[in-house]
Amino acid sequence: MSNIFTTFAADLIWCIMRKKILIAVLGALMALPIMAEDVVYLTTAEFKTRIFDYTVEKDWSYKGDKPCVIDFYTTWCGPCKRLAPIMEEMSQKYCDQVVFYKADTERERELAHVFNISSIPQVLYIPTEGKPMLLKGLYPKEEIIKIIDEFLLKKQ
Repeated sequence: MSNIFTTFAADLIWCIMRKKILIAVLGALMALPIMAEDVVYLTTAEFKTRIFDYTVEKDWSYKGDKPCVIDFYTTWCGPCKRLAPIMEEMSQKYCDQVVFYKADTERERELAHVFNISSIPQVLYIPTEGKPMLLKGLYPKEEIIKIIDEFLLKKQ
């Protein structure tokens, strides 16, 4: 019996890994986020390509076709560590409607400077049309859901 379970578990793990490898390869080839439901790590260069090129444009103009959320964080920040699983959960919940990004302010200093990020966490909510909203601090999950529903998705 344990032999059958071990074989089944190994086959299941292999199947999941093949799917993730395939999606990663296709995502890299198409310059898309690795998986729609995963939080994508964002560099300054990717921000300029996917979100807004502040070196060329003067007025805000979002390049994406779905609203997005950018979590500005660092690896040592306690509140950032508490926010991370909430953002992961939100990326699963809104996977077809909103793109979720993370930007490490220590690695992406230029991007942090552009948004005057001096304390963390800070979360940038970007609707498909209109100006983005930057919020400082750790918000409860219920408040984040409300912001996504009302500000990004315009649900009443």
